[in-house]
Amino acid sequence: MSQIKKKSEFAKQPTGDKIILIVGYIILGLFLVAIIFPVIYIILSSFIDPITLQNKGLTFDFSKWTLTAYERVMTNAQIWIGFKNALIYSIASTILSGVITLLAAYPMSRADFKGKGFFNVIFVITMFFGGGLIPTYLLISDLHLLDNPLAIMLPGAFSVWNMIIARTYYQGIPRDLQEAADIDGATEMAYFFKILIPVCTPIIATISMWNFVGMWNSYFDAMIYLKDPAKQPLQLVLRAILIQSQPEPGMVSDMQSTAERAQLAELLKYATIIISSLPLMIMYPFFQKYFDSGIMAGSVKG
Repeated sequence: MSQIKKKSEFAKQPTGDKIILIVGYIILGLFLVAIIFPVIYIILSSFIDPITLQNKGLTFDFSKWTLTAYERVMTNAQIWIGFKNALIYSIASTILSGVITLLAAYPMSRADFKGKGFFNVIFVITMFFGGGLIPTYLLISDLHLLDNPLAIMLPGAFSVWNMIIARTYYQGIPRDLQEAADIDGATEMAYFFKILIPVCTPIIATISMWNFVGMWNSYFDAMIYLKDPAKQPLQLVLRAILIQSQPEPGMVSDMQSTAERAQLAELLKYATIIISSLPLMIMYPFFQKYFDSGIMAGSVKG
């Protein structure tokens, strides 16, 4: 019955709308193929023997498949140290950025906040202009934060874009809630934490996911400020494998040949990509239900 209903609804559409819908579905299908095909290729390549992959490409001859890459990745200490560091930094950065952003967005959403226009201009300017790498490095050095994880978390703790999204979401909350809180004698802090925040779950989840993904995928700041291997996140280990084609020493201790090292490095690339992507693939389904309501509600008002 549902299929018949969908066909009848499509049949009722004007010819122009039908053409637009068909073209839209075709474009979405092409995007889907463009996204899924590389993912499937990486997954399959992580299991195939590197020599076979180089000479023949993908194959479903399971005799040519191997778990060598995953064995070496799973038994390498630096991989797990980087994984642990990346997870800690991402969670801490998400909490820190979320608290600062939500607190900053609240007064900016109030019509009676004096100086809102001035602060709005200051915030927007920082979206387009920055101090640059060298001044930022000198500032981090003067604060004695070199080789300190705070160096990669503090500079980006406040996101103006996320603040604007949260501010717009706050403005969509009915004023009746605050008026009721004022009648009950609730303070601003009580209203914010006990009434406003609980109804802002969609935007909090959306901002948290953005912050987590941004920190998880970031490697440049860590490469500049963190020199101690014990403090480096997984992204730097992945970069060494992907960009420099240099597996960690423990992974290739029993391989002397340059050709063998290159082949193993090629195989490790795909396995490391899969492992580093697991947290995001696990998290995304849990946050998916909040994305539409969070993003759309934050984009209705200007």
